[in-house]
Formats: sequence, C-alpha cells, structure tokens
Amino acid sequence: MMNAAPPFSADSDRVVFDRTELGAILTVYGRFVAAGEWRDYAMSFLRDAAVFSVFRRATEHPLYRIEKRPRLRNAQGIYAVIAMDGRILKRGHDLGQVLKVFDKKLIRAIT
Repeated sequence: MMNAAPPFSADSDRVVFDRTELGAILTVYGRFVAAGEWRDYAMSFLRDAAVFSVFRRATEHPLYRIEKRPRLRNAQGIYAVIAMDGRILKRGHDLGQVLKVFDKKLIRAIT
C-alpha cells in the first residue's frame, strides 16, 4: 500500500491557513451562520493565496473572500477581506484586526 502525502502538507507549494488563522475565520463565520446571514463556505489553496469564500447560498457568488497573500507581507499586509464587487474592505498584517470589519455588519444583521 502506498503512503500518499496529504494534499496540502507543510512542504507543499500552496498557501494555506494555519490552525489559528482558520479558527479565527471560523469563529466569525459561525457568528454569521447563527445570525442566519451566511450558509456556506469554500476554501481554495493556491500557489499565491489561500482564500476562504463566504456564501449566502451555495449556488451564488461569494459575498466575501478572506484572503491570505504572503507576497504582500512587506506591502499592504498579508490578509484582506474583499466584497463580492471586488472592493477591498480591509487589509492588514493582523488577521484579527482585519476580521473586525465584520463586527459592524453582524450588529446590523442582528438588529
């Protein structure tokens, strides 16, 4: 029997979210699911970026994309939240700070 490496192992040439990053993203995702705003997500691990896409319904275009782009580490920041229309809502070096862009949206969704 052949021992196959996992598709996204540490020596992979793809960008991935680590456990801490994914935990922070899924915490925000869970809050919006509980509020009834989001219903599905998808993850893509590419050569230059890891992308967490959020959907209201699985058949739609993503409402938001949370991206990790290591090449932008020394520029605008490694993390970004991008709206469905392509606008960059927040960018930075700290994922927690970047995800705070959703705080106002969650308050609006609950009220």
